[in-house]
Amino acid sequence: MAAHDYATIEPTSFDVVICGTGLPESVLAAACAAAGKTVLHVDPNPFYGSLYASVPLPSLLPSFLSPGDASPVPRLSPPTSDSHTVVDLHRRNIYSEVETSGAAPEPSSRFTVDLVGPRVLYCADEAVDLLLRSGGSHHVEVKSVEGGSLLYWEGQLYPVPVSQQDVFNFNDAATLNRKEKLTEKNVLNRFFKLVKAHIAAAGEDGEGEASDKISEEDLDLPFVEYLKKQQLPPKMRAVVLYAIALADYDQDADCCEKLLTTREGIQTIALYSSSIGRFANAKGAFIYPMYGHGELPQAFCRCAAVKGALYVLQMPVSALLMDEERKNCLGARLTSGQDILCQQLILDPSYKVPILDAPSDGSDSNLLRKVARGICIISKSVKQDSSNLQIVFPPKSLEEQQIAAIRVLQLGSNLAVCPPGMFMVYLSTPCADTSTGKQCIKKAIDALFAPMASDYLEDHLEETSENNEDFKPTVIWSCVYVQEITEGTSSSYLLSCPTPDEHLDYRSILDSSKKLFADICPNEEFLPKNSAPVYADDDSDSAE
Repeated sequence: MAAHDYATIEPTSFDVVICGTGLPESVLAAACAAAGKTVLHVDPNPFYGSLYASVPLPSLLPSFLSPGDASPVPRLSPPTSDSHTVVDLHRRNIYSEVETSGAAPEPSSRFTVDLVGPRVLYCADEAVDLLLRSGGSHHVEVKSVEGGSLLYWEGQLYPVPVSQQDVFNFNDAATLNRKEKLTEKNVLNRFFKLVKAHIAAAGEDGEGEASDKISEEDLDLPFVEYLKKQQLPPKMRAVVLYAIALADYDQDADCCEKLLTTREGIQTIALYSSSIGRFANAKGAFIYPMYGHGELPQAFCRCAAVKGALYVLQMPVSALLMDEERKNCLGARLTSGQDILCQQLILDPSYKVPILDAPSDGSDSNLLRKVARGICIISKSVKQDSSNLQIVFPPKSLEEQQIAAIRVLQLGSNLAVCPPGMFMVYLSTPCADTSTGKQCIKKAIDALFAPMASDYLEDHLEETSENNEDFKPTVIWSCVYVQEITEGTSSSYLLSCPTPDEHLDYRSILDSSKKLFADICPNEEFLPKNSAPVYADDDSDSAE
């Protein structure tokens, strides 16, 4: 757009200016607006969601190729004050090593792709609570991941416990495979019984006995050591560590990137357990937004708008307005050329945050955390009669060099992300080396799916013969890429939000967002319960 095509924004001064409508930025907009702040929320894109968006498949590659450097444009009017020092901003691309294969079925616009996949919501986690408290739940519909989770072990897929009865039924074991030895069943049951008693004893309801609590010494142990102490065999440890406690890195490695403590593992198991049965229409622990995760930031943006936040899309921030000493940020210059004053500026992580005292040359880019991701369109479900399900590849389950778990999420047409008869599949694994990360994703794809033959005909997609049910699903189209991970940062002059991370849920992203909010509003509650508008059909007991 030419500079003269942009509308003038009124007023020209706000408490908070936020650039980018990703989930952290949108949650912060809703929280700041609920706290009584005046908020201007702009986005360089013509759609909501930024790095957390759900986009039509034809728009996927353009999303990877942008943003590029955003050169500042001449301002339309003189600066609001001669005392401003203008510091140009540029945007960066957090995606690299993008590699596609195959051709998407037409019309490709019927496929909606998450930039943050694989990702789910626990029924009982804070993201859901925030949606309920803020009123955002009235702007998003979710469905259960009804197929549960599968563990890849020694070349086979085994079901992971998916219901309260499965997890804590001690007469008929919550097992991976009915052929497991009875002794292994009993060991797993005994462990789950121990955890259930600890959760009850440590919970607010005080239903359990204090003697049932796991000792502080054991809670501080590495979780893998505690599981060995409880005599869980390797496969059972893999279930607990990687499918339920969601450890990412090899917990048996001599030098683990992130060693899970028993305390952390039990906390996630407690969240998993409390998620099961929270909503009457959600069978398992996890739910997923209809139309993709891009619906979540849009829901929070609507909540912010109800509280008075002003929204302008296709409006990048091109520069910072600093004081003469370049110590304080006084506002932002928009691409339109208009200067906006504010007390606090928040940028999405696609912006390069300038280090004003020492220019950055990007020499530390090799220290950035990364996550390798994959997206596939497949011809049939991995598990018969299940549309939405998860698969976990524990570390070293595919090759000795696999140092981290690979997480897979399959989604069907009942979530309105693809046409009937097709399935979207997302894969991810944290990695330090891009080549190794992409190799792990490709190996997981090869383990689960069959490649599309050169003579593959479109009518084969409609085959439903039961004689075919033992064959692997066919990959019709795939994309593998690498994404940088950066944390949320706070400085004396601006805040920068976190990128999507390598985790399956939003807990760490929301924790970072809450810390940023505390910097902006140190004496305010983060999205209090009374911040939601009142709806006549309010129903907090439904997942939809």
